[in-house]
Amino acid sequence: MQKSRLSLALLATTLSVTAVAQVQTWNIDPNHTAAQFSVRHLGISTVRGAFTKVTGTVQYDPANPAKTVIDATIDANSIDTRVEMRDNDLRSPHFFDAAKFPTLTFKSKKVEAAEAGKLKVTGDLTIHGVTKEAVLDVEGPSAPIKDPRGNQRMGASASTKINRQDFGLTADSGMVGDDIPITIDLEMVQPQPK
Repeated sequence: MQKSRLSLALLATTLSVTAVAQVQTWNIDPNHTAAQFSVRHLGISTVRGAFTKVTGTVQYDPANPAKTVIDATIDANSIDTRVEMRDNDLRSPHFFDAAKFPTLTFKSKKVEAAEAGKLKVTGDLTIHGVTKEAVLDVEGPSAPIKDPRGNQRMGASASTKINRQDFGLTADSGMVGDDIPITIDLEMVQPQPK
């Protein structure tokens, strides 16, 4: 009887440790990640741009995606629409006011499995000092692979659409469209054990 209790206790401990070990920490690789967006200009054309500096972490459990936690930060000064004058205007108090609000952030609150290979991630998106709930449709993450240096890597792509007016970005209404589709292509790397 004593042996069977001890065996059950060991089994429970092993299962508990295994469950904890499933959650993996991944760092967003800023060199292979960007947040792209598009906006209508005068209702007749589309201007595309990107924030090129994205950092953060993803806690991911492949056996239970609902345990996933995403914490991402975008550098507002990294905006790039390929026109320097326009980029400077976007960084100014006229739009993002990057000196006062240097980052855009996304912090997940809920992750749900969608169809095969896809997730729906709900979280708080903060832009220009205003926080609103946003839902990301995520393709992936991909199965991990090992890069030539021996690091584990995986990728995903997330998309959403926001209304810029909701975040206090109200300048040039009528000239600049309000609905902004966003796509984030990200690559994650797993820190090497020290």
